[in-house]
Amino acid sequence: MESTFLAWMFRMPLIKRWALMYCVKAENIAEHSHQVAIVAHLLAVIKNKKFNGNLNADRAATIALYHEASETRYGDIVSPTKYANEEIAYEFKKIEALAEQECLDALPEELRDVFEDLIIQDNVDSEYKAIVKAADIMVAYVKSLDELNHNNPEFKHVERRLKTKLDSLTETMPEVEYFMTTFLRFCTATVDKLSTHS
Repeated sequence: MESTFLAWMFRMPLIKRWALMYCVKAENIAEHSHQVAIVAHLLAVIKNKKFNGNLNADRAATIALYHEASETRYGDIVSPTKYANEEIAYEFKKIEALAEQECLDALPEELRDVFEDLIIQDNVDSEYKAIVKAADIMVAYVKSLDELNHNNPEFKHVERRLKTKLDSLTETMPEVEYFMTTFLRFCTATVDKLSTHS
């Protein structure tokens, strides 16, 4: 059987994020997923090293790489649309689940058991799902800070909304607070600032 799986995954750079907003710097889901994978891996390492966690950081990164796989089928639906009300949110969740299954079905059958807990988000272990979700929010928050640093006021409400979410996460996920204290300030630093920081 020939597979279209990679053809779909390789379309990630074509799927634009923040479609309803003016962006100083364009972003696609390939870039986003890569950044989420880096942050999820780091959060898992922090959890293990500092807070007695027992996660496989490599698995967290891999789950993050595939967490937007459904969007290769139907595109990125912006949050204000997706979560306009409970009924719409429910219907979009069904569409996402269908798209995830289509991505999985694009693989040869003998490989699907490895990927069904990576692509089908309802199958992802809850602890890993929490780490990837936290990373997803963190990366979007960094994006909002970057846009604000470039004098784009469109992201003011995004920054406020995501900061509230992150503050809430720190109550149950100390690794998120550690990340914010240790890494966040320099995520949007200029090259000059990075070069002179000791």
